[in-house]
Amino acid sequence: MDEKQVSEQSSIPTSKVERSTQFVKTGFKIGGNYVKHYSKKLFNSNLSKDELNEDNAADIYESLSKLKGSALKVAQMLSMDKNILPKAYVSQFSQSQYNAPPLSGPLIVQTFRKFYGKPPEKVFDKFNLKSSNAASIGQVHQAELNGKKLAVKIQYPGVGVSISSDLKLIKPFAFRLLGMSEKELDIYMREVEERLLEETDYELEVKRSIEFSEACSGLDNIVFPTYYPELSSKRTITMDWLEGMHLKEYLQTKPSQDDRNRIGQALWDFYNFQQHELRAVHADPHPGNFLITSEGKLGIIDFGCIKVLPDDFYYPFFSLTQNNFFDNEEKTLQAFRELEMIQLKDSPKQVEFYYEMYKQMIGLFAKPYTSSTFDFSEKEFFENIYRYGEMISKMPEFKQARGVKHFIYINRTNFGLYNILHDLNATVRTDTYRFHSADLEV
Repeated sequence: MDEKQVSEQSSIPTSKVERSTQFVKTGFKIGGNYVKHYSKKLFNSNLSKDELNEDNAADIYESLSKLKGSALKVAQMLSMDKNILPKAYVSQFSQSQYNAPPLSGPLIVQTFRKFYGKPPEKVFDKFNLKSSNAASIGQVHQAELNGKKLAVKIQYPGVGVSISSDLKLIKPFAFRLLGMSEKELDIYMREVEERLLEETDYELEVKRSIEFSEACSGLDNIVFPTYYPELSSKRTITMDWLEGMHLKEYLQTKPSQDDRNRIGQALWDFYNFQQHELRAVHADPHPGNFLITSEGKLGIIDFGCIKVLPDDFYYPFFSLTQNNFFDNEEKTLQAFRELEMIQLKDSPKQVEFYYEMYKQMIGLFAKPYTSSTFDFSEKEFFENIYRYGEMISKMPEFKQARGVKHFIYINRTNFGLYNILHDLNATVRTDTYRFHSADLEV
């Protein structure tokens, strides 16, 4: 019997009381882990926190995987920020990308009856009650109708109505893990809540999926499934079944450098076409949302999280990625102020400090944009980014909220993209879709 069958859930906590009780139990477990750690430290003053982190990460992930929904989604997001969390947390939380414990068949049938008024076998010719892929918000089942193989994504019960209460419950865990100020954490949580409310609206996702797949249909080496609104609902999505491998499986086949470059180029073009041409972007770049087909194309299988880039963010943010922009201190300061990285209340000394720090930070981030090609296998590039991120995370000057809320998902999107390209060791042309500098109003 495989692991997926062993770990199936036959029920899911849906009420506020049930879900808060799960968090309380987890809090007690973590408290016990700290007691165990400090008891051992009495006899070994050099004891590291590795075991403590492993125990806490396992307990938190176990709890969140039972709850599903926004709590597990936050864990998934944090797993992508590899310079924020200890390695133990990244390892555990990354399971939520496409390997969360699935719900059992009877619970799926119950959910189906709620939204279709009948069981799945009355809607489709064939329907596999064993999920093919389980993540944070929902799980995917294979089905068949009129000889066509389909993927049916079903949202976990209670996820859509528990977002606000779940985020309040997870806030103490996030506060401890992220080390943010309370104000900064509130901004983070509000932006996450807005996106999650959209992400749990599957009717909106189907609409966006059709719009974005049509808009991106001209891109090379990218394929999208066809979506079927008439077979979908507010909590279910039906689309074509795409055959392919997730990134981890694909890399195990030892693809050639040319193949990795082709997939990397498709991914780069997919993201930068959206950012610069559509001014809205697929903001969930974790490996579970992509497949590599047998023809060597990139399959995009999820448009749940879309981040719109308003003009007052797009122009100042992407202006900073242009060559020689930092040569003009006045324009640079203006862009930093528009993005609230430098604020009105800052003293001249603070302005000077943040100006220099952000120049370094953006300079590192923008490196792929400053040449026509970039080799994402370059370890030094990522080491410098992580080293800089670790350094500023310990600085008191960065414990206060800075920057507009749009940074949360745009940083996540671009660093998620960078990390996948790094895993591919891909070299890509970075000048295919560029910032529209002619439109810049500075």
